[in-house]
Amino acid sequence: MSPRAGNAGSHTLAFVESPVQLLNVLEWAHAHAPGVGLTLVVLSPVDPMTRGQLRRMSDLARDEGHQVRWEEARGGPLAPFQTIGGLSGLLRRARRVVLGDPFSRYVQLLLTITRARDLVVVDDGTATMEFVGQLARGERLVRWHRKGGRPGPRDVIFAPVSASARRRLTPDERRHIEIFSSMPMEETPAGVTVRANTFAWTRTRFGPPRITKGADLVGTSLVETGVVDDGRYLEAVHALATAHGATRYFAHRRESTDKLHRLAAVTGLEIVRPELPLELIARRGPIGRTVLSFPSTVVHTLPLALSGTEVRVAVCDIDPAWLTEHASPRAQGFLSGVTGTARDVHRLSPTAPTTPTAPTAPTAAPNPVNPASPPGPASFTATPPSAGLVGPAAS
Repeated sequence: MSPRAGNAGSHTLAFVESPVQLLNVLEWAHAHAPGVGLTLVVLSPVDPMTRGQLRRMSDLARDEGHQVRWEEARGGPLAPFQTIGGLSGLLRRARRVVLGDPFSRYVQLLLTITRARDLVVVDDGTATMEFVGQLARGERLVRWHRKGGRPGPRDVIFAPVSASARRRLTPDERRHIEIFSSMPMEETPAGVTVRANTFAWTRTRFGPPRITKGADLVGTSLVETGVVDDGRYLEAVHALATAHGATRYFAHRRESTDKLHRLAAVTGLEIVRPELPLELIARRGPIGRTVLSFPSTVVHTLPLALSGTEVRVAVCDIDPAWLTEHASPRAQGFLSGVTGTARDVHRLSPTAPTTPTAPTAPTAAPNPVNPASPPGPASFTATPPSAGLVGPAAS
């Protein structure tokens, strides 16, 4: 066991459901709880890509000296009851609970059990911005891309639990609430302690990266969440890749395989499915001198993770015409806010690409507006296992 974390115990209990949440728990422990061992509970999802990244992140957590408990929390109809029942003792004994997704129904159920006086919310991407705003305004907890829609039957049934979770995440004389985030906070809830996540652990353990001359493009799951039209997204990726000479596309873990195959055929980009969060992959390298992204978490986190390097992060706004008819009325304003509040990034127009920073994209890639053109090669790769598990010496 690593001496950095001491003996793992149950005084601090962390719950994560995604690789980014787990990364930010490690960042919080490095910054604000040195020498404190965590019991880290992974509430495993069913998505294979997410599970794979969580396995790799769990290895890193063990290397830091933390105890990892893997729960098949969605492994059947009885799994939630078995998981919650098995964790109830740990929850009641824990003095501090660290969580990554306050919108998660699983986490909200667990919050009704805990007696912890200290609750810490670490980043779960841009959703943290919405959570902080809703908490400050005393609103019910609703994910930004669903806000404005009519509550479904499950929402109505779960409403009392969600309301209880919001109350437990509101500070009072018995409970201290901390938010550990790299996201900008326009509204800070009264009595809540906000601490900055600078990605110090990531920079300490990985890099500096080898930087290539070209550009890399970061994918998003806005199509999968029903916010952006599929065809419009492919056109936008094609335009960005052509304008900036991008050669690689780092897929979001939730992007569908069918969409990625079509994207590769249309653009000629090499599709990379990272085995770890992009902040770690980019920090280790190799990474393009320019990283292109749509509004997402990485426009806030990559400049921090890559601080001190020559990598430039550029973000392309979402044109309102790209939104689906089912997109939440909140979507355009939220996505604009994600871009507008990002620090140390170059902002790109969705309708007027800048001058290419490299020669044109691969000639085999057809124009997406003309499907009759011959498709480019559909190439899919994954980062090698060693990329996520080695430190600076291997960079």
